[in-house]
Amino acid sequence: MQRFADLLDRLILTPSRNGKLRLMEDYFRAVPDPERGWAVAAITRDLDIRSVKPAMLREMTAERVDAELFALSYDYVGDLGETISLIWPGKRGANYQVSLTEVVETLNAMSRTEARGTVATWLDALDPTARWALIKLITGGLRIGVGARLVKQALANFGGKPIQDIEELWHGLAPPYTALFQWLEGKADKPENAMKAPFRPVMLAHAIEEADKPRIDLSENAFEWKWDGIRVQAVAEGGQTRLYSRTGDDISNAFPDLVESMEFDAAIDGELLVYDPAEPPFAVRPFNDLQQRLNRKTVTKAMLADYPAFIRAYDLLWHDGQDLRGLPFEERRALLERFIDTEKPARFDLSPTVSVKSWEHLAELRANPPLDAIEGLMLKKRSSVYVPGRPRGEWWKWKRQPFLIDAVLMYAQRGHGKRSSYYSDYTFGCWRQDENGTDELVPVGKAYHGFTDEELKRIDRYVRNNTIDRFGPVRSVRASKEEGLVLEIAFEGLARSKRHKSGVSMRFPRISRLRWDKPAADADRLETLEAMIPD
Repeated sequence: MQRFADLLDRLILTPSRNGKLRLMEDYFRAVPDPERGWAVAAITRDLDIRSVKPAMLREMTAERVDAELFALSYDYVGDLGETISLIWPGKRGANYQVSLTEVVETLNAMSRTEARGTVATWLDALDPTARWALIKLITGGLRIGVGARLVKQALANFGGKPIQDIEELWHGLAPPYTALFQWLEGKADKPENAMKAPFRPVMLAHAIEEADKPRIDLSENAFEWKWDGIRVQAVAEGGQTRLYSRTGDDISNAFPDLVESMEFDAAIDGELLVYDPAEPPFAVRPFNDLQQRLNRKTVTKAMLADYPAFIRAYDLLWHDGQDLRGLPFEERRALLERFIDTEKPARFDLSPTVSVKSWEHLAELRANPPLDAIEGLMLKKRSSVYVPGRPRGEWWKWKRQPFLIDAVLMYAQRGHGKRSSYYSDYTFGCWRQDENGTDELVPVGKAYHGFTDEELKRIDRYVRNNTIDRFGPVRSVRASKEEGLVLEIAFEGLARSKRHKSGVSMRFPRISRLRWDKPAADADRLETLEAMIPD
């Protein structure tokens, strides 16, 4: 367990992507099977230990620590796992160091009642760092700035294999991935992917900068709208149907209405959107409506009826046993058009192409798209084959400029992982008149990125020095006409929302600048945001 705890600790404290990759590669070389495989499953959050829940750990801690002391500690630390790991009293003479493999295999064979005493024994013997790792492991709460794709890249580097080979195998593998490691070390053949409807790594586009324009020949490209949804891959093969996110996560359970409509043998690359059932076919609704369907394990009948999903198809990757990725985009597009026309899949339509005459025309289309559900344009070289990753010069994206407003910091909350000691999650507000005609701040959004480490430290000091109230891990800060920190917020769009006090919901808000120079009284008003909402 200590080796795994040391890996997590170093991953959290290592800011660079390459540094994290090296740490994982070194761990894979030093640690034997099946321990390294269980570590992979834990970091990618593919490990499900059902015999231990956070409430059980809280109860166990309450039996050993004064309730008021625990409450004060939790308020200061802001993370349950970290609080327990630091405050757990331990036990004199307890020195048995449990291994990662033993933790997983033991708890998976236990009931919750049996697990309670076993986990307590382990916590008694571990130091705070290893306790934290154990708690996060068994509760599935690992947030250490390492995504599943970065782990797959580390595995690819470790074995000297293309990452797309690992991505295509991934959903046919199971922890602790012994066969995968045997292949990566050259001790066995490549595992066969017997799973039907596999994920195929996606092809991505580069954002257009001014310096890129002279190198892009518009006559060589096809043009499409960039729709404001989420990129997905819909795959159906031999009766198996799966819906994948762009990173290869299986999200089928969240979209049963869509998956049930996939009565074909094909792999389609497209944009997941929500349509209005009362409007003409596939009238796209705002991204805020799509968010009602995202990150859910189960979906109610009401949600399926109110927010029906569909896919706007971009590309055809595989059809009737034929891998089409090696064909030029122009040919794949023609096959996709024929597929949509002949198969007529119920929850799919075709992303239309756009006629472009010049860069000036392209800029005009980008600034004034025909629908608010469009966030820019895509340029795809007609000769481009479909390859994983982001090949230079093949596909380009040109998104609309973000919206900008000035808002006032109202609340701050502690972050996770390496930010757990800082107030790094911010709620900000704009001015409006209350029922008495007095200006008040009303929350309009939250942001937790867009600033440097130095700026984070400066905001954290401001929060601590200007706190006026506390609500658990959240602090309320001074925010009035006379005092307050103004944040310039960039965001992609707005929608009306009944769930928010302000009545608006922001799309992808982030901090663009810190306006230390601007008086809080000069921040934007809610009316300014409301005027940005499309009719």
